[in-house]
Amino acid sequence: MSQGPKLTGLRNPAVIAAFSGWNDAAESASGVIDHLADRYGAEVVFAIDPEDYYDFQVNRPAMKNVDGNRVLEWPTTEVLVAHLEERDLVLIGGPEPNFRWQAYTAGLISMLRSVRPEVVVLLGAMVTDAPHSRPVPVTGTADSKALAEDLGLKLPSYEGPTGILGVLSSQCEHAKLPVVSLWASVPHYVADPPNPKATLALLAKLEDVLSVALDSGDLAEAATAWMAQVDELISDDPDIASYISALEERRDETTPDPTGDSIAAEFERYLRRRDRRRG
Repeated sequence: MSQGPKLTGLRNPAVIAAFSGWNDAAESASGVIDHLADRYGAEVVFAIDPEDYYDFQVNRPAMKNVDGNRVLEWPTTEVLVAHLEERDLVLIGGPEPNFRWQAYTAGLISMLRSVRPEVVVLLGAMVTDAPHSRPVPVTGTADSKALAEDLGLKLPSYEGPTGILGVLSSQCEHAKLPVVSLWASVPHYVADPPNPKATLALLAKLEDVLSVALDSGDLAEAATAWMAQVDELISDDPDIASYISALEERRDETTPDPTGDSIAAEFERYLRRRDRRRG
């Protein structure tokens, strides 16, 4: 790893991680990392040497023009720090690695131990039959019963193939680092990136986990524009429109009415955002 400023002296640190690729439908989860880094001017503190972990024929380096100069950028995992009023966030983002996952996650766990975070939040997104016109479903799990009860989440129960998020979650549990996983559901019929609506939904759920107001910037406007574009695309295809209508009916039948807890959580989120705007 190429070290930058030390990850010490952080205030109430929380770690947020997302990886592009298999875990990241429509780049919705990695979009949260990009959004937070941009809105809070996050500083890159180090990057993992990609040579041992990436297949450059799968994750190819890219040529870019930066201030009139040609720059070659290699795929890598970056660790950034964002400073909020209430706490500091350590942001981890990059492509899912291709090789040596055990060594890769061991390096990240070593870094996380030095951070000593209050919580590690892993963000993902998956393609499902969720209709684009309804609120984005976000499922959340926590690694311990106490943490799950505190946050109103479930204990993990998934069995089957996993990605780097599942491996990192397991390693965090072994290192006794508290872990929360949040996954957004992305409509399979519009799975191309970006999906600002899913990114916004993950950001809102992240607010609940961290109990802080996060700057959503123009994500709400982008989500509204995205939905309008999808509506326009499907309006010319009666078969797709009929299929989506069936998905909406199924979703409405299975979605429970709002509970007192969910209404209270939404109101608390509104108050946090209002106080941030006034501040």
